[in-house]
Parts: sequence; C-alpha cells; structure tokens
Amino acid sequence: MEWVNNLVDYGIIGFLIVLCFVVVMLSVERILFFRSVKTDSYKSRKELELDLQKNLPFIGTVASNSPYIGLLGTVLGIMMTFYNVGTSTKIDTGRIMVNLSLALKATAVGLVVAIIAVVLYNALSGTTKKMLTRWDISNEG
Repeated sequence: MEWVNNLVDYGIIGFLIVLCFVVVMLSVERILFFRSVKTDSYKSRKELELDLQKNLPFIGTVASNSPYIGLLGTVLGIMMTFYNVGTSTKIDTGRIMVNLSLALKATAVGLVVAIIAVVLYNALSGTTKKMLTRWDISNEG
C-alpha cells in the first residue's frame, strides 16, 4: 500500500504544483497581453471580449477545483493511515499522528493553489471588465 503514499506525494501534490505553475504562466501571458492590447483597434466588442478572456476559464477552474484535488489527497492519506493501523499488531500513536499530519499536506497545497488562482483570476477578470468598459465608452454613438 506504499503506492498510495506515493500517489498522494507525487501524483496529487505534484499535479497541484503543475497546475499552479500553469496558472501563473497563463496569468503572466494575460498581463503582458493586456499591456499591449489596443482596444481602439477592435471594431467589435465581442471580438475584444474573446481576446481578453482567453485562458480565464482555465484559471477559474483551477481556482475552484484545486481544494477538492487536495482534499482527495488527504482522504487517501487518511485511508492509508487507517489501513496501517488496522493491519498493525502494535499501535504507535506517534506514527499515527505523523501520518495524519502528512495526509493534511495535500489539502494545504490545494488551498494555496486555490488562493493564488482566485487572486489572479479576480485581478484578470477585473482588468478585462475595465478594458471592455473603456471600449464601450470610446465607441458610444
């Protein structure tokens, strides 16, 4: 059953770290795009909106789902701890507490990734709304 510990450590936490890296990279790309975009060069608001919102759904999805991915890792870690307690002839409370605390690290990583993704998503969404409003103002009448 050691594979479950590896799944939590390398699979779930590794996946969350990769998701965080991707979210940060996509956010940097959006920030650079926002700095270079000329809203007055767009003839259609819909076209501008499409360009501005590129990759935002992915960032939002990571923001909303990473706590659940972390929780999955915690549940697997706790299940592993209970399995080890059930199959052991000697109960070591210290070892149980260590295993449970290590299981919770997946939730902690999931929450950190979610916080980062939510902050970036909200900042990018706000910038998108401001740019669309500026386009609307400059194209009135």
